[in-house]
Amino acid sequence: MPDVTRLPKLGVVRELNDKKMETLFFSRRKFGALATAAASLAVPALRAQPTLEKSRLVIAVGGKATFYYLPLTIAEQLGYFKAEGLDVQIDDFAGAAKAQQAVAGGSADVCSGAFDQTIALQSKGQFYEVLVLQGRAPEIVVGVSTKTVPDYRHPGDLDGRKIGVSALGSASEMVADLVLARAGVRPAQVSFVGVGESTRALTAMRTGEIDAISDLDPVMTMLEQKGDIRVIVDTRTLKGTQEVFGGPMPAGCLYASSEFIRKNPNTCQALANAIVHGLKWLQTAGPRDIIKTVPESYLLGDWGLYLATFEKVREAISPDGVIPADGPKTALRALAHFDSSIKPDRIDLRRIYTNTFALRAKERFKA
Repeated sequence: MPDVTRLPKLGVVRELNDKKMETLFFSRRKFGALATAAASLAVPALRAQPTLEKSRLVIAVGGKATFYYLPLTIAEQLGYFKAEGLDVQIDDFAGAAKAQQAVAGGSADVCSGAFDQTIALQSKGQFYEVLVLQGRAPEIVVGVSTKTVPDYRHPGDLDGRKIGVSALGSASEMVADLVLARAGVRPAQVSFVGVGESTRALTAMRTGEIDAISDLDPVMTMLEQKGDIRVIVDTRTLKGTQEVFGGPMPAGCLYASSEFIRKNPNTCQALANAIVHGLKWLQTAGPRDIIKTVPESYLLGDWGLYLATFEKVREAISPDGVIPADGPKTALRALAHFDSSIKPDRIDLRRIYTNTFALRAKERFKA
């Protein structure tokens, strides 16, 4: 039997319970007040979010599965466009020229293409601006066939040969042209052949249809690993880019017409946010992260090769989406050499790009 003399009297128990209930009541009131205050602060913040002028967009790209546009794929696969309130449809075309035509024709709003395209377009009286950078190096590799040109020594040995490029008039042809020019070989002395960026390019090289190739990964790494080519120029690195172009050469980017950017600044900011978010993710992504994120078709049946390629191009990926200060001048110089119809003194570099959106996104994501 318990000692009843040691138990608290009923009145004491009630008093204790009343105090507990009072404490609980005021604690709940305090919590409720804090929650209400927090909610009142949150509502203005939500209302302060800029309204997107155009939430449904079509982005045109030529060669989406290449590493050149990997940041675009990452932003799509990880839902970064959706996180910005964007409903994005990405249309993949056979080459950059067709992607640009889709934008010019109005079937696409934005182009995921090469930075120098905005220069070429301005020379024709069409004004487009880059709003965020994906690549800070072209990622283009030039290789010579070990089968048809086994004794290659210098670019002059390619005189009279067939050279494969991703597409005629593309950046890959421009790089090949610059390499040949060093050896005094004029474009008319070789035959350029458009071979795309996948199976067609592999077949063309392995069957001897072409003697050299200027193209993008993963095709170039596949040819290199199998011993089909000898790499003579590599712009997947900043050093290799400097050697070819004499300065920083901005590459893959998102660009749109100047009119579209003027009418849709909040939408353009959302696009830049998504890409920069993807760029930051790529800076620390490991092999397993990459394999889990990209579509299986990108791996071409060999994830080991894909990862090896990723390590080769990693340096070429922009860390923050910002166009380097000397990049536009380098691009203009290279393009003017490649295309004699482009007159540098008639190009206004200030109108081919803006860093406004990328810098805001960089600050937001601490890229």
